[in-house]
Amino acid sequence: MASSKEQAYFIKAQQAGRPIVESLPKFDLDAYIANYRGKTRFDRLLLIGTSSPLLASEALKAAVSEAKQGKDVGRYDAATSALRQINPADASVTADHAWRERTSKQVQAETDRLETELKGYKNNLIKESIRMGYDDLGQNFHRVGDLVNSVKAYGRMRDYCTTPSHVVIMNFRLIHVSIDQGNWLAVQTSVQKLRSSGQQFAEAQRLTAKLSAAMGLALLASGSYKAAAEEFIETDPRMAQARLDDATDEESFNEVMTPNDVAVYGGLCALASMNRNELQKKVLDNSRFRSYLELEPHIRRAIAFFVSSKYSACLSILNSYQSDYLLDLHLQRHLVDLYSQIRNKAIQQYFIPFSCVTLAALATAFDTDEQTIEREVTSMIKRKDLDARLDLVDRVLVAKTAEARSKVHQHALSMAKDYERTTHLRVLRMEMLNAGLEVAEKGKGGGNAMANSAGGDQLLGSSAANSQWFSEGAGRLSRSGLRGQGPSV
Repeated sequence: MASSKEQAYFIKAQQAGRPIVESLPKFDLDAYIANYRGKTRFDRLLLIGTSSPLLASEALKAAVSEAKQGKDVGRYDAATSALRQINPADASVTADHAWRERTSKQVQAETDRLETELKGYKNNLIKESIRMGYDDLGQNFHRVGDLVNSVKAYGRMRDYCTTPSHVVIMNFRLIHVSIDQGNWLAVQTSVQKLRSSGQQFAEAQRLTAKLSAAMGLALLASGSYKAAAEEFIETDPRMAQARLDDATDEESFNEVMTPNDVAVYGGLCALASMNRNELQKKVLDNSRFRSYLELEPHIRRAIAFFVSSKYSACLSILNSYQSDYLLDLHLQRHLVDLYSQIRNKAIQQYFIPFSCVTLAALATAFDTDEQTIEREVTSMIKRKDLDARLDLVDRVLVAKTAEARSKVHQHALSMAKDYERTTHLRVLRMEMLNAGLEVAEKGKGGGNAMANSAGGDQLLGSSAANSQWFSEGAGRLSRSGLRGQGPSV
C-alpha cells in the first residue's frame, strides 16, 4: 500500500506530464537490471523508481547502492533526493555525507593528478603520451559525470591520434559520452566518421554491430522511426551472442543496450513505419535480425500477426507489454507515438478491402468500444490519414469512391490542351522557316548566323520591318484558321 507521500509524489509527476506506470511490469527487476552495466544501469533504475509506484522504493534503493559503487556524486544526490521525496520515513533515506565528502575529495585528487601528468607529457612533447593523457582524463570525467569536460578531452585527443586504432577508440569514446549526454547529433556524426573509415580501418569493421545499434538509437531519439528500424534490423548478429555478464566481451554493448533491446526497438519502429510487404521481407525474412527476434519471441509474433492481418492479436500483445516499455530508458518518450502509429496503420490496412464498415464491427475487430473507435477514426480523417467519410446517423465508415468518368474527362481535356499547344508551336516554327528566320549552327554551310536568310542584313537592320513581318505572319495564321484551333475531341 503506497503511503500518502508516495501517492502525492506520483500525482504531481503525472500532472507535470510524466508517464506513471500503475501496473506491474512482466520483468523481474533484479534479473532485468543485471543485464546492464555502467551509467545506463543507474539511469534505468532511477527511471523505474520515479515512474512506477509499485517498484519505486526497491528501484531507488538499488540506484543509491549503484551510485555508491561509482564516483559520480551527482547520481547519488539524485537517487537520495528522489527516495526522500517518495518515502521519507525510510531509515535508508538519510544521505551518507561522509561517503559523499570522501568521494568528492578522491575525485578532485584524481583529476588534479591526471591534469598534472598531462602537463608533463606536453612539456616532453611525447605525442603518444599526450594522447593517452587525454584519454585517461576523458574517461575520468566520464566516470564522475562531468560529460562536458569529457567531450572536450576526447576532442583534444584527436590531434594526437597517430594510428587507425587510435582514431577508432577516440570516436567510440565520443559515442558513449554523447549517448549519456543525449547529444544524438554528435552520435550520428561519430558513427558516420567511423563508417566512412571502415574501408581503411579493420578496427572499425569489428564495431559494425555497435555502430548500427548506436545509430538506430540516435534516429529513434530524433523520431525517425523508419530509418531507426532499418539500422536495427541490419545490426550484425554477432552482438546477439555476446555474454552480458562478461565485461571483457568485446561484442557486448550493454553499457548502452542489450540484444533484447535491439529486437524490441527494431520491431516496434518497423511496425510503426513499414507496410506488410516490407515487414515480411525486411524483418521476418531477415536472417541477420532473426537472431535478435529469437530473444524476444513476442515481438516476432506481433509482427507475424500484423503481416497476416490479425491486427487485434498484434495490438493485444503490444498492450500486454506496454508497462515494460514505458519503464524503458529510451522508449518511454516515444512509446505513445509508436503505439498510435501502429494502431492507425492497422486501422488503415483493415479498412482497405471494404467500401463501408460499421463502427460496431470496427470496434469489435480492435477490441474497444464504439466511442473510442469513433474518436480515433475522426482524428485520422482530420489528419487525412484515412480517406473515408464517417456517417454518424447510420454509424458507418464509408470509403470515398473516385468518379472514374470525371477523371477520364479531365484527362482527355488535359491531353487536348497539350496537343493544341504543341500543334500551334509547330505551325509557328514552319512559318518562321518559310520566312527564312532559321538560325544555322556556327560553321555549318560556310556561314554564320542568318546564313540561310538571303536578306539577313535587311532583317537585322530595321526593327520596324521585323515588327511588320510578325504582324503579317500573325495575320496569315489567323486567316489559315490554325490559331486557337485544336483537334476535335
